[in-house]
Amino acid sequence: MSTIVTQPAAIAQRAASPARAGAQLRRAWRRNGAGYLFLLPWLVGFFGLTLGPTLASLYLSFTRFDLLTPAQWIGLENYVYMFTLDQRFWQALKVTFTYVLWSVPLKLVVALALAMLLDKGIRAVGVYRALFYLPSLLGASVAIAVLWRQLFAREGVVNQLLAVVGYQGEAWLHHPDYALYTLVILAVWQFGSPMVIFLAGLRQIPTDLYEAASMDGASRTRQFIRITLPLLAPVIFFNLVLQTIEAFKAFTQAFIVSGGTGGPIDATLFYTLYLYQEAFANFRMGYAATLAWVLLVIIGIFTAIAFLTSKYWVYYEDSRS
Repeated sequence: MSTIVTQPAAIAQRAASPARAGAQLRRAWRRNGAGYLFLLPWLVGFFGLTLGPTLASLYLSFTRFDLLTPAQWIGLENYVYMFTLDQRFWQALKVTFTYVLWSVPLKLVVALALAMLLDKGIRAVGVYRALFYLPSLLGASVAIAVLWRQLFAREGVVNQLLAVVGYQGEAWLHHPDYALYTLVILAVWQFGSPMVIFLAGLRQIPTDLYEAASMDGASRTRQFIRITLPLLAPVIFFNLVLQTIEAFKAFTQAFIVSGGTGGPIDATLFYTLYLYQEAFANFRMGYAATLAWVLLVIIGIFTAIAFLTSKYWVYYEDSRS
């Protein structure tokens, strides 16, 4: 008898489940609907402008595509050609690695030095901070790159200043041994962004640590090594990763200074500039997609190395045992 009674109850419960689920969904939409509507532009942008093109470029990297004819699947042919036959690919890698290995450490050193200077409480620190940040605010703009080209021209300001001390300047931008390093100087000059981050990190270090160290007879150098660097290590790590990624993506400076050629004799052929040439000058869009994905992997490897090695030199105060 109990079985006969419970079966209709179970049937009624199953029949009521869709209605109850629908009611719960409507209540959830009323609670969160506004949030979803606000997220909708971001979701459309993410799927339509980020994820979609990313997956499309991955597909194109395995094709021969010139924008005018349908993409032709060729498998790994682009990758094989890149690593075995394309000498300009290796030159672009060499130039980019040289630029990254010089510009990033020098920029961080200059930024940290000026941040420590501003942290001393000098007068009008806000004015100096704004002036130092201005080059980074302008960024790698066309105007800055054009200005740099004029500064380092044969009759530019740099050579005029060198002439005052009796040195005959070079045609810096047209000499394969010097052209790349003028771009390194430009990158170092745009130290404002990491400087502001360093300054914020320095303000978080307790002053009583320095006072105690001074009472113990520690010199300024020893205080810097034993107190400043360890406590500032997370900020250094953040700036290192961020500036390394930005250096790998550098494009405008080399494009303007070299006239889009990467010259002289590919001395300023940044990886991104070579990618641009393959895509929009040679219309080898499939091969350009291959270059883009290799660049993504390279940046990922450098970032992973930074994170894996950070446990040996990055000090987090909350992680003390």
